[in-house]
Amino acid sequence: MIETSSRQRMLVLAICCMSLLIVSLDNTVLNVALPTMRTELDASVAGMQWTIDAYTLVLASLLMLMGSTADRIGRRKVFVTGLVLFTAGSVLCSLAPGLEWLIAFRMVQAVGGAMLNPVAMSIITNTFTDPAQRARAIGVWGAVAGISMAAGPLIGGLLVDSVGWRSIFWVNLPVGLLALVLTLRHIPESRAARPRRPDPVGQVLIMVLLGCVTYGIIEAPSAGWSSPVIVGCVLVSVVALVGLLVYEPRREEPLIDFRFFRSVPFSGATVIAVSAFASMAGFLFLNTLYLQDVRNLDALNAGLYMLPMAAMTLVIAPLSGRLVGSRGPRLPLLIAGSAMGASGLLFAVFRGETSTPLLFTGYVLFGIGFGMVNAPVTNTAVSGMPRSQAGVAAAIASTSRQTGSTLGVAVVGAVLAAGMADGRDFTEAAVPAWWIITLCGALVLVLGAASTGAWALRTADRTARALEEPASPVAEMGAPRA
Repeated sequence: MIETSSRQRMLVLAICCMSLLIVSLDNTVLNVALPTMRTELDASVAGMQWTIDAYTLVLASLLMLMGSTADRIGRRKVFVTGLVLFTAGSVLCSLAPGLEWLIAFRMVQAVGGAMLNPVAMSIITNTFTDPAQRARAIGVWGAVAGISMAAGPLIGGLLVDSVGWRSIFWVNLPVGLLALVLTLRHIPESRAARPRRPDPVGQVLIMVLLGCVTYGIIEAPSAGWSSPVIVGCVLVSVVALVGLLVYEPRREEPLIDFRFFRSVPFSGATVIAVSAFASMAGFLFLNTLYLQDVRNLDALNAGLYMLPMAAMTLVIAPLSGRLVGSRGPRLPLLIAGSAMGASGLLFAVFRGETSTPLLFTGYVLFGIGFGMVNAPVTNTAVSGMPRSQAGVAAAIASTSRQTGSTLGVAVVGAVLAAGMADGRDFTEAAVPAWWIITLCGALVLVLGAASTGAWALRTADRTARALEEPASPVAEMGAPRA
């Protein structure tokens, strides 16, 4: 790979972070608008779940396909297409005449978003080749998630209260267009020297698996777990999972290379990502509904209430990147699991939402935990993997996050809906959901300790050697030039 200048590396990082900002900001802005949208669109809790999960579900389903496609046909080409689709989808969402159209247009957005995150991480991985620099760059990348958490509720609340919920999708337009112009001018085309071939069967199996699981969880409280539709979803999900486990290892170049999971740190990072982002998505979903439906705050004040959580994420994420670069992922993961678990415990045991001091304490703890978790997860996913497969490795990490977000909203929303259907008030109905969030934090803590020990690191070394490709005089085609 030809080295890039420091200035160009920073410019590439800035463009990639802009793409992450609009993809992440879109969900945090939407969360604070949910109660208003629910009233204006006459939607149920399940309908609100679908406005979020239709987006994250499509993202999770397509990330690995888009990562490998970018490695094959060109990262810049796929990245530009993603920016165009995401921006156009945002315009369509702002014009949606009803809930069904909004959900459909959210899926258009998600197709574009699936072309952005894994490709951007692949570009970063191939631009920042020094491990310490890459860890710091990923820390900055994680801080952007904090910015979206900080800015999303405030921008969303201001727009919803002053203009209306449709205006929340306008935020993506200037950022998306600026990122598009800068990409066309400053990011050269690059692709893997030996990319993987398409795997349509594997892609269909992944979409069927995630779609059926999500649909079953969201619709079960109203349809009933024993209804034919839900039972059918369970059976189809099992068949799709078995199909993946049987079919993919038989392919010479599978969509999901299960050899990656021989690395205990990589496998641990994947499960940690699912747990952490399920916790985050469920946490935001519960708090948004509580602050506006129970405390009767308007959208802007609800956003201001959640500012301590977002601010801590913004401050902690770059620190996490530096810790990963200097001391490895163990300490950030232990802090993340402890803080997220403690936050969930405040709400599950002490009813933290009923006391403003406890509420803010829970927000600060969760912000610290979530700020710590992203950098070690991302760095572990891409470190040690061949750069020619950087898009696939990064896509698996991104898929884990979106799968976690999808399941978090689906499970927490289903538990809440079931509790309220039994006649309990919001606070009582949410207790099982808070326990789920607590257990997610505990899982991050346990896996963070188990996947970063000496034995785990030895499995990572063996996996990296097994995945190494034959040496090539040109590691990357079209690498950025100084």
